[in-house]
Amino acid sequence: MNSIDNKVVSIIYGHGRGFVFTPIIFSSLGNPRVIGTVLTRLSRKGTIRRLARGLYDYPRKDDEFGILSPSIDDIAQALKGRDATRLQPSGAYAANLLGLSDQVPMKVLFLTDGPSKHIQLDKQEIILKRTTPRNMATAGRISGLVTQALRHLSQKHADQSVIKKLKRRISDDDKKQLIKDLKYAPAWIADIMRNIAKPNGV
Repeated sequence: MNSIDNKVVSIIYGHGRGFVFTPIIFSSLGNPRVIGTVLTRLSRKGTIRRLARGLYDYPRKDDEFGILSPSIDDIAQALKGRDATRLQPSGAYAANLLGLSDQVPMKVLFLTDGPSKHIQLDKQEIILKRTTPRNMATAGRISGLVTQALRHLSQKHADQSVIKKLKRRISDDDKKQLIKDLKYAPAWIADIMRNIAKPNGV
């Protein structure tokens, strides 16, 4: 391997197995086309795996199950770094992250202020859907996650049991953040967020 190949491999190995990345992390090493050629070679050799266009991982391996899929969070972090955009978990995935559903959905939705994308990983889909600045105003904060989870459940199904689960799961500092971000939520979700933030009872 030439010097650039060695440097790319050194960075990948330095992060360890499970590392998900895009070519941009090697931008200081040289021309993007050269980096792309190096990654193609490493992918063909089986050193790394091409997950989607411009997205790779140094896959984890298990003695029983073989090569493992990367985590959704690792993929999201890599995509954020590549596009310098924000991502907001939405839909059933937001509900799962808050413990309101037990299963990770096969179709994972993120709202974004960047370009819309669709990534297929085996049987799982990761969808980045461009949305409005208002929907992204609370991206990365607990209020954004709660808002998207409740939207998924709908007003009809966001009952007292859901409120109790969220009250138990969300920290006191996060409850303060909910109150600060009430202005960004639809009225019925804002009412639930006030209820969650109450110090005593539901």
